[in-house]
Amino acid sequence: MLFSEAMAKPIIAVYDTKPYDRDYLTRATGAEEMDWHFHDFRLDRETAFAATGAQAISVFVNDVVDREVLKSLAASGVGMVALRCAGFNNVDLEAAKQLKVTVTRVPSYSPHAVAEHTIALILTLNRKIHRAFNRVRELNFSLNGLVGFDLYGKTAGVFGTGKIGRIVAEILRGFGMRVLASDVYPDREWAAQNGIEYVDARTLARESDLITLHAPLTPQTDRIINEETLALMKPGVVLVNVSRGRLIHTVALIQALKSRHVGGVALDVYEEEEGIFFEDLSGNILHDDELARLLTFPNVLVTAHQAFFTHEALSEIARVTVENLRRFANREPLLEQTVLC
Repeated sequence: MLFSEAMAKPIIAVYDTKPYDRDYLTRATGAEEMDWHFHDFRLDRETAFAATGAQAISVFVNDVVDREVLKSLAASGVGMVALRCAGFNNVDLEAAKQLKVTVTRVPSYSPHAVAEHTIALILTLNRKIHRAFNRVRELNFSLNGLVGFDLYGKTAGVFGTGKIGRIVAEILRGFGMRVLASDVYPDREWAAQNGIEYVDARTLARESDLITLHAPLTPQTDRIINEETLALMKPGVVLVNVSRGRLIHTVALIQALKSRHVGGVALDVYEEEEGIFFEDLSGNILHDDELARLLTFPNVLVTAHQAFFTHEALSEIARVTVENLRRFANREPLLEQTVLC
């Protein structure tokens, strides 16, 4: 039995929450049917106890949902884990199945939000808007060191053509770029309609002036940007990642930046971002030496996993999350394509 009839509302423990999470979740349709217990801290083996008494929990990208955590959750009566994101590499799905814990995600919230942020990063990095902004605020109107290049006529490589990758590719075609794409499941009809050419990953690396990553993290894509693949790329290549941090081997990237083989990098994700991104560390010392080194390069632009961060995306994340929690509480079928196990 999930909930007794005497219980007015199911208890939902929500981990790793910020003010905007609470705002959007509590305003979503059906939220009034839940007893929300919001926690600022992340879920891990030490904080799983905070779900005691809850029938379901909700987590984000950096929460730890491994076998030991799931055992603790299941033992305390938790029957559902609702991810407020698309990625699920932080969840041990096999353990969840064995423990009969339902896991859901938000497979698509706003591909346009992430795609548009990708383009913003490309334009900002190339035309050095961030550096120009800081100069002008100090009354420095010099243009020295702010030279960019025309995107028109250049070759862009889009690695991964899911919903986000396809939107990015179409926008880059709108700039008049030649667009190459690589994907294990190519959509050739879409490519033909939009003048986009599918090639293998090595060809994409060799021929692209700009490479943007939109692939999920799998054993095959883990650190796919490494010393070998970076060496294949054109000197001066611009690399963009708004997908998963571990697509890039950071040490290899730093070496490629130091040798000037890579001309510029824009990152919205980082392979060791847990405990750093989404937090205000302005009064602290950054202990991640690799990220600290990246931030010293004038041709590196980093945003803190904010590509998804639009009103539309937050609204959809809240809608799907709350609706699945409501259906779970009422023993109704969960939303299609959101159930992982």
